[in-house]
Amino acid sequence: MLRGTHDPLHRHAPDANLRANQRFADGQRITWVSVGVNVVLTTMQMIVGFFAHSQSLMADAMHTLADIISDGFVLYANRKGAEAADDAHPYGHGRYETAASLVLGLLLVGTGVGILISAAERLSNLGNLPPVGVAAMWAALFTLAAKEGLFRYMLGTAERLRSPMLVANAWHARADALSSLVVAAGIGGALLGFNFADGVAAIVVGAMIVRAGFRFAWEALSELIDTGLSAEEVAAIRQTVASTPGVLGLHELRTRHMAHQVLVDAHVQVDPRISVSEGHWIAETARNSVLEKHAEVLDVLVHIDAENDTSGNASLKLPARPMLLAHLRDLLGCEPPHFNRTVLHYLGNRAEAEVVFSASYLNEAHLELEDIKHRLAKVLPTDPLFSKVHISQRIAP
Repeated sequence: MLRGTHDPLHRHAPDANLRANQRFADGQRITWVSVGVNVVLTTMQMIVGFFAHSQSLMADAMHTLADIISDGFVLYANRKGAEAADDAHPYGHGRYETAASLVLGLLLVGTGVGILISAAERLSNLGNLPPVGVAAMWAALFTLAAKEGLFRYMLGTAERLRSPMLVANAWHARADALSSLVVAAGIGGALLGFNFADGVAAIVVGAMIVRAGFRFAWEALSELIDTGLSAEEVAAIRQTVASTPGVLGLHELRTRHMAHQVLVDAHVQVDPRISVSEGHWIAETARNSVLEKHAEVLDVLVHIDAENDTSGNASLKLPARPMLLAHLRDLLGCEPPHFNRTVLHYLGNRAEAEVVFSASYLNEAHLELEDIKHRLAKVLPTDPLFSKVHISQRIAP
């Protein structure tokens, strides 16, 4: 298996570190802004909702409180995700973001279910409920404007940073804005004399929260179980690898997400008789091409194959080099002290060999190259280990 010797997280070390630090700082900044806004809104909604007797506003306050808790997860995950790779996490700590997204989703589901239960109880006891105050409407409208502005600010930064966790948190803010719109409508209905409207609005808000939570949790779970890229994205990467000079075939191209980036591995078929160094060059060239043309890719593992082994690798049944060389000596009918140059090719269920004798050795051993070739022509067709043996003579010492 041939792969690059570069640290996958430091392929362009200074620039990569600068981008990582900037990404971390931007992620922290927008999350702290979200925390500040949500603390103010939660306090205001709880106070106004309590004194104005609005359950939907109180439900929205609980939703906002969940945002504050979720922002705490985001701050922690963003800090951990920015840490450099180590021995225990050779690909970095990006999955902390994924875990945080999963926790956020589950938190939303739990919050939404609680709101649904509370709203259902309120609707079953409408006759004993006090009327909703006008202050609740002003609080709902203020909350709506604040959360929509927060969403637009957070989403712009999250998309620039290509962070699924921050995007999820931004859409969390949009879900809050939509829920605040529903709350405003419900409070408006209650003020017009439809007492059930506030409770219905609370139920709608709860359902929206549950739906958003399930979506975020499912997306995070899909990444944790190594769901690959879309067919279109895989096809683009495949084209990049296949167009690399020296690549004769490509199979077992696999991809998986890790937070905002992607890991790729591929089996590349090359000419079986090239040198190890040329095979390494082809692997490195293919790897660098993918990294340069696909910004979302963190690292590429290129496995070099001498033949297409998708249906199995028969050469694994062949013995190791020392045993093959011993058998080759028997085929040649001579016992040279060493082969100046012997190259083995493990292809299919039998091996091939290239043997180069020195002229001086043949003279000292009183051997003729033609005699060796004649012997090989007799024994090679029925040999169980070798299909071809090419011998030649090196004139220079």
